Amino acid sequence: MAKRKNKKSYQIYLRQIEAISKVANLITSGLYLEELLRLIVQVTAEVMNSKISSLMLLDPESKELVIKATQSVSESYNKKPNLKLGEGIAGLVAKDNKPICVLDIREDMRYLNREIAKKENLCSLASVPLAVRARVIGVLNCYTSKKHKFTKPELDVLTALANQAAVAIENAELDLRARSAEEALTTRKLIERAKEILSQEANILPSEAYRLIQKQSMDSRKSMREIAEAIILAKDIKLKNKT
Repeated sequence: MAKRKNKKSYQIYLRQIEAISKVANLITSGLYLEELLRLIVQVTAEVMNSKISSLMLLDPESKELVIKATQSVSESYNKKPNLKLGEGIAGLVAKDNKPICVLDIREDMRYLNREIAKKENLCSLASVPLAVRARVIGVLNCYTSKKHKFTKPELDVLTALANQAAVAIENAELDLRARSAEEALTTRKLIERAKEILSQEANILPSEAYRLIQKQSMDSRKSMREIAEAIILAKDIKLKNKT
């Protein structure tokens, strides 16, 4: 009996280590943010054997927690309203940067969506902060369908998953901002090149050429980059035909 128990504990331990390793690998995966968040909640739900796992990110402008990923198919849960800092269990976790465990959210007045919890048969909750260098960027939630007292080892695993997830999310956001900045620079160069071509071809001032590109963009409902690329392509074709 003791051997079976030890074997089961060992298997759970291995599964937890594997989960942490999976999320750690996501740090340098280069995945887009939406896909990254989906994988994080899937791994969390599997290793914690939870009914619902959800990840909420803190909107820096509104200071609200927004559900960004969950493996739940419950429409009522997925459409829960945003939470302000200090509001509800997750809001308190984000505000204080400390995990909170609740044995029964259906009876805890701090949990704001008790009717949804009853409807979806949600009972116990472990909620931990997603933090990078002490800066909270969100919350990772883990629900069970029966009363469950989360043990310290379980909370340690969930915290480790949250810490790895926070770094992976920050990396993905930094990568997205870098790609956006690079794309903006490329767009600016293309528009400048198109402006020069149009200015020379039509014998007009560069400022007039810019306004023409802008007007064509609005009239055709295409981006200025698309208009600029069309002007550059037409010029290239013209030069090739001459040769």
